[in-house]
Amino acid sequence: MGLPAPILSPDAMTEVHVFRPTLRPTSRGKIVGRHPAMRRVLDTIQRVAASTCTVLITGESGTGKELVVAALHDASPRAGKPLITVNCGAIPENLIESELFGHVRGAFTGAHTTRQGHVAAAEGGTLFLDEIGELPMLVQVKLLRLLQQREYSMVGESRVTKSDIRIVAATNRDLEADVAAHRFREDLFYRLNVIHLELPALRERAEDIDLLAMHFLHGCVARTGRRDVLGFTPDAFETLRAYAWPGNVRSLENTVERAVLLTPGPLVTVADLPERMRQPSPSLQAAESQQPLPERGIDLRAAVEQYENGLITQALERTGRNKNRAAQLLGLNRTTLVEMLKRKGI
Repeated sequence: MGLPAPILSPDAMTEVHVFRPTLRPTSRGKIVGRHPAMRRVLDTIQRVAASTCTVLITGESGTGKELVVAALHDASPRAGKPLITVNCGAIPENLIESELFGHVRGAFTGAHTTRQGHVAAAEGGTLFLDEIGELPMLVQVKLLRLLQQREYSMVGESRVTKSDIRIVAATNRDLEADVAAHRFREDLFYRLNVIHLELPALRERAEDIDLLAMHFLHGCVARTGRRDVLGFTPDAFETLRAYAWPGNVRSLENTVERAVLLTPGPLVTVADLPERMRQPSPSLQAAESQQPLPERGIDLRAAVEQYENGLITQALERTGRNKNRAAQLLGLNRTTLVEMLKRKGI
């Protein structure tokens, strides 16, 4: 599919703007955006794709980690081999080792036949371990062996199997905090964190929201046959940009699909968006309820700094100083929060 069609004004229905987004097709969809952080991610993918180095992807849920993995795999010499995705948090703890490395017949109760695991299925290609922070300690040890020695053993078998795969891991957890709390192996963390790609939350790349919304609209129009839906009104775009998007890009895609299905057309209006998006944000409500400016004036910079420091401290206390979750509460990228903590001495 080419560039999105022009967005039309709600009154004159004349062309007012044509978006020219950066599109990166992958085997699992398109990466759309023009934000510098996304351009850096794509640039890094191009630089490291041909290597066999391990890549760690961090970012909130719904930021597009699976698309980035697909882009990395597609640009690599392994593109013709399998890309196997494993959600480590969705597999019961007592089964994860067998799911990853396979098992031989009789290895445990219910193992009636020998079964290969995801590592074997990814041979020659890429193994994507999503939610890597959920791996039990015992399995972390076996994964470390796979990374260091490029070999593993099936459950119930002593024979060693050589492996030629590239491992890409992803998480929305603060692995450094998990290492400090002894929930994640330090040696495994450093083995995984060779190349680190951090995906920004959608609220941090608001300039991409219009592009993504039109991209998803055109995809939904093609799937549903709603060819009478041409775009969004300016107010609808403004509402989309103002929303915090706790579910990130995935949530935006679902919202656009709902709007395309429900709108009478030809443009999606604010009324076609979910009610929660049409309500004033908590930050705006808080600003409107603040005390009036004192007659004697105020040191604005000091007041803002004090208010900001208080919110950061509360977020850290509420999350047990988990910087990743604290950054999510504050609507920040983790690296941004870390830089602020250093600068402020908190």
